[in-house]
Amino acid sequence: MGKGRDVIRWGVLGPGRIAGVFAEGLSELPDAELAAVGSRTAEGAAAFGERFGVPRRHTGYEALAADPDVDIVYVATPHTAHHPAVRLCLEAGKPVLCEKPFTLNADLAEDLVALARERGLLLMEAMWTRYLPLMGRLRELVTAGAIGEPRLLAADFGFRTDGRQGRLFDPALGGGGLLDVGVYCVSLASMLFGTPDRVVGLAELGPTGVDEQAALVLGHPGGQIAQVASGVRTATPQEATLLGSEGWLRVASPWWRATTMTLHVGDREEQVDGAYPGNGYQFEAAEAMRCLREGLSESPVLPLAETVSVLRTLDTARAQWGLRYPTE
Repeated sequence: MGKGRDVIRWGVLGPGRIAGVFAEGLSELPDAELAAVGSRTAEGAAAFGERFGVPRRHTGYEALAADPDVDIVYVATPHTAHHPAVRLCLEAGKPVLCEKPFTLNADLAEDLVALARERGLLLMEAMWTRYLPLMGRLRELVTAGAIGEPRLLAADFGFRTDGRQGRLFDPALGGGGLLDVGVYCVSLASMLFGTPDRVVGLAELGPTGVDEQAALVLGHPGGQIAQVASGVRTATPQEATLLGSEGWLRVASPWWRATTMTLHVGDREEQVDGAYPGNGYQFEAAEAMRCLREGLSESPVLPLAETVSVLRTLDTARAQWGLRYPTE
């Protein structure tokens, strides 16, 4: 562990756009150091290294995974490369925080979970919204019975993309709305209600073969229902509302990075604050560092079994739509 565990040294595998966002968030943590980057090309590693002041710049993912001065790796490759990249790092003895969606499907996720447990290594999904202060307050209010028994969730995450170019529209890269943004909504439902036992969904598959818009209804064993919608060609309000037997909570748009929500009970309305500095990505990193220091192999905020369960729900929906990725 870096510097007697006082500072934890991060390596970034895959220096794309989301890796840059993570690096900015990491700068909010005084006990974190962005120590190394690994890219498929020397140019990619050099550019990212220059931008964020990263001292060690590796050409090839293998070199990063083998770097003895890296304590944990953040995997930020395209969806389809998550599984091999995480497996590479785990086999090299490195703990991993892997960007969402964790893998293309639940079977691949189970493979990584089994390997991490076999090696006794920390493995986490970087579902960054889950670790935000406001999500913590949401969990606390629900547990305290602030809205009575939670019964119904409505959540959406969609945006309009003009044209059909790039990874979002490429089945070979796991394109489409479900894996990119729908996973946020399904993960939220999972956080609140657990694993569904009924999944019903409809999707519009566009000319490239990916889901351009979709809606799911998730039924849960306790009778709770979640209605979620996602899209990459349809802009949505990006709101989340949780209805209970005695009131409701409405998370301000965009709910997946919100800093406020409103609690309604009877005639009373209360604003709940969850403001944070920076872009919010520091919280998933801080949780990973806490787990690493405490010798945990997974985070209780988002256990690995839940990561697999969410992917199984997405698998079920895709099976109904006849959507399979070329690498499956």
